[in-house]
Amino acid sequence: MLARLRFVRISPRKLRPVAELIRGKHVDEALSILKFVPKKGARILEKVLKSAIANAIENDKKDQDNLWVKEVRVDEGPRWKRFRPVAYGRAHPIRKRTSHVFIKLEEKG
Repeated sequence: MLARLRFVRISPRKLRPVAELIRGKHVDEALSILKFVPKKGARILEKVLKSAIANAIENDKKDQDNLWVKEVRVDEGPRWKRFRPVAYGRAHPIRKRTSHVFIKLEEKG
């Protein structure tokens, strides 16, 4: 009962505080929490959580009423490196960060 989303174009630093909100919660409660969090990361985590729930129901024949969020992990993905021209012919680096999101569910009860 695992779902993952890799190479998503948001910094892990912005995703991790939202991931903390749903860790250890019942899946219905986690979905309702993410629905009211006004951050881009909440939409991303909601998508992955719905995918994990669908995987549990379809592949493992689990009941949604007994599913809990066991693990939420946000790892750093590869960085896109770009350069911004500045004065005197110089260039400053721009690092566009990516994330890998893993959600693991567990059946209780």
